[in-house]
This record gives sequence, structure tokens and C-alpha cells, in this order.
Amino acid sequence: MPEPMKKPVSAFSKKPRSAEVAQGSPAVFEAETERAGVKVRWQRDGRDISASDKHGLAAEGRRHTLTVRDAGPTDQGSYAVIAGSSKVKFDLKVVEAVKAEETPAPGPAEAPRASATPAEPEGGAPGPEGEQAGQAQTQAPPGPGSAAPDDPIGLFVTRPQDGEVTVGGSVTFSARVAGDSLLKPPTVKWFKGKWVDLGSKVGQHLQLRDSYDRASKVYLFELLITDAQVSSAGGYRCEVSTKDKFDSCNFSLTVHEAIGPGDVDLRSAFRRTSVAGGPRRTSDSHEDAGTLDFSSLLKKREDSKLEAPAEEDVWEMLRQAPQSEYERIAFQHGVTDLRGMLKRLRGLKRDDRKSTAFQRRLEPAYQVSKGHKIRLSVELADPDAEVKWLKNGQEIQMSGSKYIFESVGTKRTLTITQCSLADDAAYQCVVGGEKCSTELFVKEPPVLVTRALEDQLVTVGQRVEFECEVSEEGAQVKWLKDGVELTREETFKYRFKKDGRRHHLIINEATLADAGYYALRTSGGHSLAELAVQERKLEVYQAIADLAVGARDQAVFKCEVSDENVRGVWLKNGKALVPDSRIKVSHIGRVHKLIIDDVTPADEADYSFVPEGFACNLSAKLHFMEVKIDFVPRQEPPKIHLDCPGHTPDTIVVVAGNKLRLDVPISGDPAPTVIWQKTLSQGKKAPAAPAPEAPEVPGASDSDEWVFDKKLLCETEGRVRVETTKDRSVFTVEGAEREDEGVYTVTVKNPVGEDQVNLTVKVIDVPDAPAAPEISNVGEDSCTVQWAPPAFDGGQPVLGYIVERKKKQSYRWMRLNFDLLPEPRLEARRMIEGVAYEMRVYAVNAVGVSRPSAASRPFMPIGPPGEPSHLVVDDVSDTTVSLKWRPPERVGAGGLDGYSVEYCREGCSEWVATLQGLTERTALLVKDLPTGARLRFRVRAHNVAGPGAPVATQEPVTVQEILQRPRLQLPRHLRQAIQRQVGEPVNLLIPFQGKPRPQVTWIKEGQLLGDGDVSIRNSPSDTILFIRAARRAHSGSYQVTVRIENMEDSATLLLQVVDKPSPPQHLRVTETWGFNVALEWKPPEDDGNTELWGYSVQKADKKTMEWFTVLEHYHRTHCVVSELIVGNGYYFRVFSHNMVGPSVQAAATKEPVFIPRPGITYEPPTYKALDFSEPPSFTQPLANRSVIAGYTTVLCCAVRGSPKPKISWFKNGLDLGEDARFRMFSKQGVLTLEIRKPCPFDGGIYVCRATNLQGEAQCECRLEVRVPQ
Repeated sequence: MPEPMKKPVSAFSKKPRSAEVAQGSPAVFEAETERAGVKVRWQRDGRDISASDKHGLAAEGRRHTLTVRDAGPTDQGSYAVIAGSSKVKFDLKVVEAVKAEETPAPGPAEAPRASATPAEPEGGAPGPEGEQAGQAQTQAPPGPGSAAPDDPIGLFVTRPQDGEVTVGGSVTFSARVAGDSLLKPPTVKWFKGKWVDLGSKVGQHLQLRDSYDRASKVYLFELLITDAQVSSAGGYRCEVSTKDKFDSCNFSLTVHEAIGPGDVDLRSAFRRTSVAGGPRRTSDSHEDAGTLDFSSLLKKREDSKLEAPAEEDVWEMLRQAPQSEYERIAFQHGVTDLRGMLKRLRGLKRDDRKSTAFQRRLEPAYQVSKGHKIRLSVELADPDAEVKWLKNGQEIQMSGSKYIFESVGTKRTLTITQCSLADDAAYQCVVGGEKCSTELFVKEPPVLVTRALEDQLVTVGQRVEFECEVSEEGAQVKWLKDGVELTREETFKYRFKKDGRRHHLIINEATLADAGYYALRTSGGHSLAELAVQERKLEVYQAIADLAVGARDQAVFKCEVSDENVRGVWLKNGKALVPDSRIKVSHIGRVHKLIIDDVTPADEADYSFVPEGFACNLSAKLHFMEVKIDFVPRQEPPKIHLDCPGHTPDTIVVVAGNKLRLDVPISGDPAPTVIWQKTLSQGKKAPAAPAPEAPEVPGASDSDEWVFDKKLLCETEGRVRVETTKDRSVFTVEGAEREDEGVYTVTVKNPVGEDQVNLTVKVIDVPDAPAAPEISNVGEDSCTVQWAPPAFDGGQPVLGYIVERKKKQSYRWMRLNFDLLPEPRLEARRMIEGVAYEMRVYAVNAVGVSRPSAASRPFMPIGPPGEPSHLVVDDVSDTTVSLKWRPPERVGAGGLDGYSVEYCREGCSEWVATLQGLTERTALLVKDLPTGARLRFRVRAHNVAGPGAPVATQEPVTVQEILQRPRLQLPRHLRQAIQRQVGEPVNLLIPFQGKPRPQVTWIKEGQLLGDGDVSIRNSPSDTILFIRAARRAHSGSYQVTVRIENMEDSATLLLQVVDKPSPPQHLRVTETWGFNVALEWKPPEDDGNTELWGYSVQKADKKTMEWFTVLEHYHRTHCVVSELIVGNGYYFRVFSHNMVGPSVQAAATKEPVFIPRPGITYEPPTYKALDFSEPPSFTQPLANRSVIAGYTTVLCCAVRGSPKPKISWFKNGLDLGEDARFRMFSKQGVLTLEIRKPCPFDGGIYVCRATNLQGEAQCECRLEVRVPQ
């Protein structure tokens, strides 16, 4: 299971700030760490600073101080403080003493802010020089003198710097990341503000670029903002992350308004002065930025809409989601009161009644993120009406800067700044007796995990506590075990605890079932840790040993176990031993003792200690030594009374650190003298040279003699001491050590004689630490751990080994084996891919556990990728085979380095590589293959862990050209007439198939296309007809043919190049009466090679000559222009239209037409009786149509006649009046026949016939119904 990426937590609780001091004054920087004892380093320009006359370093607990004495111009620059993996940078600026005196020191609250944030330029936009300097600072990479040093802790080589730009300008922010230690490119994200990801805003005015310099191994990431607007200003953040590191950098962009020479700087006119009593700070080139007072401008300006970053509307998501997803959406978007939110929204009733007081009401609901501002706006019908704003029924009063009331014309706005959860309420706007309501929902920002969980290893019955820290206090979190949420119903097993930003999961008594992966999930992140529970096992650090004591002596049995809370029972010959005044039982910590005073022969038995709750038994035997005292004469030779006296040394074993006591009974009269000696070394003595006069002794040269170097032990006090009484001598060693091991000689002497015994003491100890383990065979979640045995086994054979592991960034070790490993080797499993680990080993013998070995070198489990998928043979020729495949479904943390392609002959097992090295592409053309051979191919994916599983072709491939019939694959949009306007390019691409490569020919109307202005481009898989600028002459029928030997395929394309029509012809005024003028014209001579869409008629008054359109999309060639003004003269003109547009010129009347004024006396006109009857005639006939089956189509024509003619429709001579699939319409002389979803059967000749008393007329057309392919 991959471990989630953890954002490092800063080691500093208080960070140093940039400062500006006067020349000659000291500069003091303070930093405070999270815990005491952390090693802190101070640097300047990437080099460590040591204590000297110039620099003073001080550390007191968690507080660390750097003092720069007598600051001068050479001391200013960039400084840094490093603690662990955290690094904080700050700057020191030194100014002249005169300027320092003129600049008043900032107050306690303002000093850090003034020093940490550079002053912003005030007022208008900077001049050209300032603007160029600002752009150069942002765009150009820093030179050698100003280049930032390499960051040993972070990832940035060069961080993006603050920038300035004027409205409409461009600015570039650059970030450089070192890539020499990265296995794969880092992930970089750009943000504006807190949460707006600029990756989703990439477009014309915002671009993201990245590149890699192989020479310097540096990644370059750029953010380019073009045509900057005022809304582009603000804070930005760049985040870069790898597998195990994370770094971020904040920077800001200032956008200045462009002010011309004659413009006035309004901001300076409405800038308020500083707060009374507050200091006002100036510098060389900037003024103190005051606050702007726009209250006087609000009445004169129109309200500008604030552009806020787009965010998700939780209410809209809840409306569209099912009820089962409510809790998940609420948790993900930080909604704390889901029930209250749904209840309030259900209670909202939208009032759709017409309001007399409001022109625009409040929206039903608003949503805002915590810490942002929201504007509630309404528009009133009466601009002088009084408005009241209510919150939960209580009127909102103007207090401080929390609520801002604005009034601009009829618009009233309530602005709530720094929204908190207390602002989540119902708001109302009251005007007179009417009111409108809304609900404001405050969404909390995502909760991040600032301190992750850590893996834990416990035994059965122990208490387990997981601790995690989040970014918000009181945040809602979820605890999960193996992906299943732990609910409150399981509180008898799990206990949840909140302490500010820290959250705890407590398991009082762990069981084996509690082992697994535990996760804490918030609305903005999660953390994962593993809990390993091992069975309760008791380890014996010191077993009880056999004792041999004499009469009335004290016998002490002692054992030490690993658990100090374990109780036990002492047994004598299998029966429980009852303590009394002579027999005492004690339990102190991990040590259990049985003490028997005044030992008697009845106490000789087998004694055992049985720990409660464990299948363990520690046994030892008590030997009683009887000392027989016989009557001897006054002079008795000395004698040592032991169980096994003699020259053969007895071996006494003692554990290092324990007390060694040798109690040797002695006898002799008079009392003998006891001498204890320790043999230091031994060897053979060289034979001595005989004297010149001494006779040779036969055999003397053949005898060898051992020589011992002995140390006399006679001290009565100290760690090694000897105590002698009349009847015994006691040799004691407190805390036995390895140097106390050896042969001890006890010699007793008196005037009668002497006796001597050798005792061998062996000191056993825990073994030495093994060598650092070596890691090999690293896989996806496993590795092989090997190590060398310890150099010294402690005097006892090594029983086995214990292996532990930990994550590199963690401090908690976890045991991997519960049973001892007999061999110095382990196959470690169950590791998380992509996470760095370390290993260490313990050696165990009968005495105990050794110290841990040195940690192994950090390693990262990375598995090989999976097998590629969809391996296919794309093409085969006589000597080549083209292969294609898809990347493997599983790539893993090691990424993907490339692919290897191999082949082997059918029946053979030897695979041959097709190319040297790897290819990064998912396609390959294998060349130089033997013609006719049958080969099998396989592909493998490779990464740093090695090659993955191969994927092979299912059947052998014959290397031979395959004859494939030629076939054109004509696209659907080319199967009908292709229309292009004059001057437009024509690019027709037609794919085809065929092997070997077909021969392609193009023919236009029987003539082969040559090298004219029509270009033909052919490739192995398609052919292209290209015309750079189409002309009317290019219209026509084109035929393309592909041929292979005697096989061919062809297709016909119809190209129609259209243009604007010519103007209508012979425009004339036929009649003028009253306020009306009748016009008539003839169709244009050239229709532009396409159907006319109609005419537009315009008129112009002779006085103004301004043209006004009278009729548009007019289809007839005569019209009447009415509503003219009496006494004016008019010109008229007519344009013709088609799909390209109107004609370039228009047909216009040459002379103006005057509308006469009527006379004072009315003379009724005499009308001649006219006969208006006329036979039917079609003013617009039917046109042939070609349609696609399944799409409803219509046939249209226009007819005139008096009286109104009777209309009949026929198809192939059959009357369509009774067929329900056809609908007929007639409106103002326009006849329409609608055919619903035609099929090929509906194709044929359609006739429209018009009949009246004066005669008969008909028109026909052909309808072709095509089936889509």
C-alpha cells in the first residue's frame, strides 16, 4: 500500500525575521526550536557561521541567537538558520547612520512585519525605468553575484521572486529545482491565494512552461502571465514535491494601473494618513503604504464586480447528489452543520411575486470560504428608500470593519469581511414593508495533516496510542482500520480523544486482531500507519543456577525475566514452597529471589520458578555439602574440602555483571595460610643449558615444563576481594567482567604441609553487536537482509537473531520476527513501495540480547513494472515488422525507464535483442529481418528494479509482404458536396489501404491533375488534395483512384467553390401612391454558384442620405415600401444574399422618388374596372434535393393566382393527399411538403399542381434519399 506523501513539519516555533539596522549598530536575530537539544547552524550565502569577534552565537534551551556586531555594508546579504530538515532564510540590510536616525523605529507590533515584507510602491504605476527594472528582476535569471546558493535542505535552486507589472503588461516567474538526486521529474504546482490551482486556468493569458538542462541537471519551471489585469495582483505560491521531499515558496505580484501624463492619481487624493500616534516609516524609494478611503468615490462611480476565484457550490452539489452522498460531500467541503444547512434550505420558499420595492432580490443562498469576504447586493425601485439589514432577525449595526454598507444609485450592498462560522446565518434586507431573505453558508478550508501517524509495535495486552496533528483546532476527522471507518458504536474498544489540533486513537488492551493499518482522514489529507501486535513472550535474562552450600549457610536462588510485572511460584520437588521465617521469597522489578537461611540436609532438593501466565519453568538443584570433622592430632596438614578436588580444574560459569562468590572450606592445624592467585598466561619453558662440568642426565632434554605467570590476589576490599576465616576462604567478585575470566589457584599452607586446587572461572555475556546488515534483492515489497555474525559470541553459542526495521524519517523501530532466526539471513516482506527503510539486527545467546547493529544503508522497495498490454503486429514487409503495444497497467514507484524488444525463431529458445538499450516509445519498427522466417516477438518494460514480465505474440509472424486489396476509406463529410468560399484553402485527406503501396491518381472531369495550383501529396496510408486559395474554376467533380497491379478502387468528390452574388438587375419604381412606393427588379446575373437566400431592401432620405433597411430575407423580386414621409425624396437600393453574404454592390435607383403633398380639396379618383383574375404560376419552382435517410425534410415552392388555386401533391404520379406520412402547408402563397423521416423508398419525382378557374400549372423536382454508411 503506497504511503501518502507527508508534508514536513517545521522544526522552528519562532523564526527569525529580516531586519534593517544602521551602520555601526549590532543586528540580533532570534530563533526558537520546537524542542531543546536540537543542533542549530547559522549560514550566510550558503557558508556556515562560527563564533568570532564579528559574529556571536548563543543557545539557551530552545532559544538560539545570532548577533552581528558593528554591522557594516559588507555584512548585508542573505542569511539562513538550519535545524534538522528545516531551513529559514532572512535578510540583513545596513543603511547609513544619518538615514537610520531620520527613520523612526517601528513599534513592537510593526517591526517584524516591516522587516519581513518588502514595502510596496505607492500611488501610480512606476515609470518606464522602474517598470523595466521590475520586469528584469522577475524574468531574468539572477547573475553570479545575486544567485541564491544551493539549498542543502529544500528542493529549490532558485525561488520565484516578487514582481511588478502595469496593466496590460507581461510578467514571468521562474523556479529552478535541482534534479541530480531525483529518479523522476518533480511535481510542481502553482497556486494563487490559498487554494486556486492555476493548472486549471491555463489559457491565452496564463501559461505554464517547464524544461530540463541536461548539462547542469536543473529543472526550470515558469509561470507566464500576459495582458495582466488588476485582478491578477495578489499572493502566489509554488509547491514542488518528490517521493520523499516537499518544498514551497510564496511570492506576490503587484499590478499598477497605467497613468498617462494628463491623468490624475486618484489614490493619492483619497489616501488616509496613518493612525494617530503611529510612526510613519520612509525609505529611499518607497513611501509607507496607507489605507485608501473610497467612501467619497462610492457615490460617483459604478460598482465594479469583484472577480473571485471560481469555487464549487456545495449547495448545487447537494441538490444533484443522492441522499447517501450527503455526509461524504459535507465532510469533504468542511460543512460542520449538515442537518442545519439542509433544514434551512428546505425552509426557503422562493417568492416569485412581483415586488414593488425590489428590482433584483437576493439569491436564495450564498456560499463563502472561511476567512474570505462576501457581498450581498439588491437593487431597489426607489433610489431614496431606506434599507435595513438583519441577521437572524436582529438589525446589523455599523461597527468596525466587519460590515461595510454601500449605496450606489439603486444598488445596496452589504459586505461581510473575514467570514467566520459565526457569520453562517440567515440574512434579510428590509425596505419599508417588504423584505427579501437569503442564507449564507461559511465553508471551512480543507484540514491538512501537519504531523503524521507513526508505526507501532506492541505485545498483547499493551496500551496503544496513535497521535496525529492537523492544521485546524476542533476539526472533524475519521479514523479507519484497514479501510473501514471506526464508528462511535465501538467506543468500548477504541477511545477517541481531541486535544486542540491533536487527535488521539487509544486502544487500552491490544489483541492480535487489532493488528493492521490505521488511517486518519481529514477533508484535505490523510495519514497511514501500521500496528503490529505480537504475542506476549517472556524472555529469561538470567536463569537460576545450581548451588552447593554447607550446613547452616545461606542459599540464594536468583532469576531475572523481561517483564517486571510478572509474578511467579517457587516449587520444591514439584510442590509449592510456603515462605516462613527461614525461607523468604522476594520480587523486586524483574528479579525474583528465593532465600533459604541455615541450610539443613532436608533442604537438598530440586527448586523451580514458574512464571504465571507463561509456559516456562526455571529449575536448579541445591547440593548440601557435609563437612566431617574427625579428631586429629594437634598438627594436621591443611586440606581444601570441595566436591571435586584435584588437579583437574572445575569450571564455574558466571554471567557478566553478576556477583561471583567462591566459598572454599578449608581445614588444618595450625590454621593454614590461604593464597589466591590468577593465571595470566602460560607457555612452554625453554630448556636451560647444562653446566660445563655437570654430567649429562639421560632423558633430561626430552622433558618439557609449563610456565605460568600468576597474579596474587590479596585485597580484602574492593570489587575483587578475599575474605578468610578459620574454616573457610571466600573469593568475591562484584559485577563480573570479561577480564575476570581465567584459572584461579587456591593454595593453603601450614608448617605441616600444603594443598592446592585450580578453579576455572568462565564469564559469559551477551554477544557483540552484529555487523551492519547488507540489503540485496530489493523487490516491490520485499528484500533480502544478510549480515555477518558477531565477532564475540559472549562465551555462549548464538541462539539466533532479531531483525528490526523503520522508515527513514521515523524514530520507531518495528520487530520483523517473533521467533529467533537461526541463520544470518532474512527475507523481509510487507513493505510499502516507494518508502525508504533501514534495517538493524540483534544477536541472542543464552545470556540475553546484544546491542543493536549499525543501521543498514537506506533502501527503497521498488518492484519491476507489469507486462505491457495489447501487443499487436501493425505491419509486415519482406525485411521489417512493425510492433505496437500499450504501457503496463502497473508502473509502480520506480517509474518507467523504457522497453526492450526481442525475437526468436520458431522452435528455438534463444531470444535476440532488436536494438541496443531501451526505447521509450510504445511502437517499434524491427528492421533487417530474414525474409520468410517465422519469428516470435516479446516486449518487456524496465525500471530501476529491472525488467518486468514479458508479453509475447500469440502466434509466430512470417516476415513476408502481404498482398492487400486497395480500398479507399472516404470520410463521411466528403461523401456529399464540399463547399468552400473563394480564397479559402482546400485540404481533402482521404485514407486508403493496400499492400504493397498503391499508386494514387487524381482526375478532374476526365483530365489528369498535374503540377498546377492543385497540389497532390501522397503517403503510404493517405492522399491529400490541397488548394492554397480556391477559385470558382476549381469547382467540379474530382475522382481519386488507388491501384495495385490489376486491382483498383475509386471515389468521386464534388467540390463547389462559392462566392458572393452579383447585385440584382434593372431596379425600377413601378408605382407611387400616398405614402407607398412599389419597386421591381430582376434576379442577379451571377448567384455565386449557390442558392440565393433572398434580398434586402434599403431606403435613404435625400436630405440625410442615411440608409435604413426596410426588408430583409425577402424572396420575391418586387415589393412595396410604405410609411414614407410626405414631401421627402427617397433613393432605394437592393442587395442580393446567399450563404456567403450580401453582394458587394447594390442595385439603386438613379433618381429620387418624391412623395407629393395631397391637395386641399379632395378629388376622388376614377378607377377603371380591372380584372384581377389570373391563372396559377409558380414564382419559385421546386428544386432537386438529396437528403439522408431518417432526417425529416421539406420541399418548398411559391405560387400565385387569382382566385386562390387548389394545391395537389403527387409522388411518381400518385396523389399524396391521403398519406399520413406527408404534411402539406400553404401560407401566403408559399407551399411546403414535409416528409417525416424519409427512407430510400421515398425517393422519386414529386409534382406540385395548382388549379383554378383560369387554368392550371405544375412544377416538379427529384428527391434522392441516401443511406448513411
